[in-house]
Amino acid sequence: MSIKQEIFTLMGGRVKMRRSFYNPTSDAVWLAAFAPRNAKTVLEVGIGTGGAALCLHANNPNCQITGIDTSTEMLDICRQNAELNDTNLTLINADIATWRTPDTFDLVITNPPYFNGTPAHHNAHHNADLTNWISRCIARVRPMGTFCIITDAATTAKAISAMSKKLGDINILPLFGAKNTAERVLISGRLGTKGITVVHQGLPMNYEPILRDGLTIAEAGSKISQK
Repeated sequence: MSIKQEIFTLMGGRVKMRRSFYNPTSDAVWLAAFAPRNAKTVLEVGIGTGGAALCLHANNPNCQITGIDTSTEMLDICRQNAELNDTNLTLINADIATWRTPDTFDLVITNPPYFNGTPAHHNAHHNADLTNWISRCIARVRPMGTFCIITDAATTAKAISAMSKKLGDINILPLFGAKNTAERVLISGRLGTKGITVVHQGLPMNYEPILRDGLTIAEAGSKISQK
């Protein structure tokens, strides 16, 4: 029987993570790769053990990242992962549904709790009101700022409906697994704009330039266009 290594990496080794009761999936890498790189202040709602936040910081080392989560266990491991990557994160034990703050951010990102049923042992959100979750996230975006989400494809209509009430310049990028239908969808929008909605050509969820090489989606697209 092989013993799992205590430390594993994301983005081709650019981000180190401690193996724990909850380990980030490729969703975290995709969310970070999709987010714009020019944000100075970032909020991640449901930061968990820090996978997406640390990948985002690897792409944009000058940004200041705040993360909130309801799980103190997750936040404890997130602190350890931040130290492992020599990254400073501001961590808050809070529920986005009830958190009260005047602070707004250039960028808000989230991998929301789209699962229903019995909560997992790691105390992550389950059975949450996705529409309210998204609305509360958007409330923390400053004017002309950006909101980015990765969600299960089955919840796409609900996510876009919640976003379109406040955001413009909506971009949609489906991610495909083994089937011909999308498994995940990345969606972004900007607060205070009225730009059109753009649906981009989808990518495979195991796309190596993102997961192995650690490129952003913009960088990967540039390389494709140069071929």
